[in-house]
Amino acid sequence: MTSSRSMGRNGNHTSVAMFVLLGLSDEKELQLILFPIFLGIYLVTLIWNLGLIFLIRMDFHLHTPMYFFLSFLSFIDICYSFSISPRMLSDFLKNEKMMSFFACATQYFVAAWMALAECCLLATMAYDRYVAIGSPLQYSAIMVPGLCGKMVAGAYVNGFLSSLSQTVSCFQLYYCGPNIIQHFFCDLPQIISLSCSNPFVAQMTLLLVAIVVGFGSLFVILLSYGFILASILKISSGKGSAKAFNTCASHLATVSLYYGTALSVYLCPKSNQSMNQDKVLSVFYVITIPIFKPLIYCLRNNEIKEALKRLIKRATALCQSE
Repeated sequence: MTSSRSMGRNGNHTSVAMFVLLGLSDEKELQLILFPIFLGIYLVTLIWNLGLIFLIRMDFHLHTPMYFFLSFLSFIDICYSFSISPRMLSDFLKNEKMMSFFACATQYFVAAWMALAECCLLATMAYDRYVAIGSPLQYSAIMVPGLCGKMVAGAYVNGFLSSLSQTVSCFQLYYCGPNIIQHFFCDLPQIISLSCSNPFVAQMTLLLVAIVVGFGSLFVILLSYGFILASILKISSGKGSAKAFNTCASHLATVSLYYGTALSVYLCPKSNQSMNQDKVLSVFYVITIPIFKPLIYCLRNNEIKEALKRLIKRATALCQSE
């Protein structure tokens, strides 16, 4: 164990200066197989999300609140992947997967910031869909650019403050003994379990943030979709109902994927036998979901398909003119 010596009220004691990550597997051959797979997933995640942001910025037809929120959702996925994937990839090539106390705190802070901001942004997008379907004539007057910008800023600030409170409450605890994290990234529940001091405040902070931000956002989403369903049922034509549902389908799929996996990871009872299952679910939650979201929105969205065709046509015309 890497540690540092310090003085306490009861004399000398050892404090942890480094954490050891066990990673996905301790088998070298399997790590060498997983490295190119996860490298490819990470690169595709960056390319697809950056491409979606670029497409939304370049095509004025997509300059609407829904795509404005979607571009920031893609930015969150990029930051979230960047906070975990590069370190995980480098650990595949190392014999000792060690991370400093500060680096571990920083990784968790950024990852939690993005995850909590995403909860708030998904709730914002649900409200946007409710206004679009429930009050279509007032939609442009309600969802003005200024309000949309404030909602995005609110999501990021809320995520920042919530993540900061969790990180400070966890990493101000005293760590003196085991420094082995049975995971491939610094996850707060695993870190708190290593503390030698009373973790009550840190655990309550984690629970409070989960309830207020995580479940609070989920409540807003469910409430919004309750009103959306009521509005759809009032639409007389079947075609109109189908069109209204299609505008929500991609967001619903994203919410189900995000919250379904998150709840599976953090609410399932923990045991030694479930650690490998937790790692597999975490891989899906942390690494795989960011690559699915652009696909979910692009494959089911005719406006994005048309915008991509226009961009390709413009690029082709530009090349021919040169």
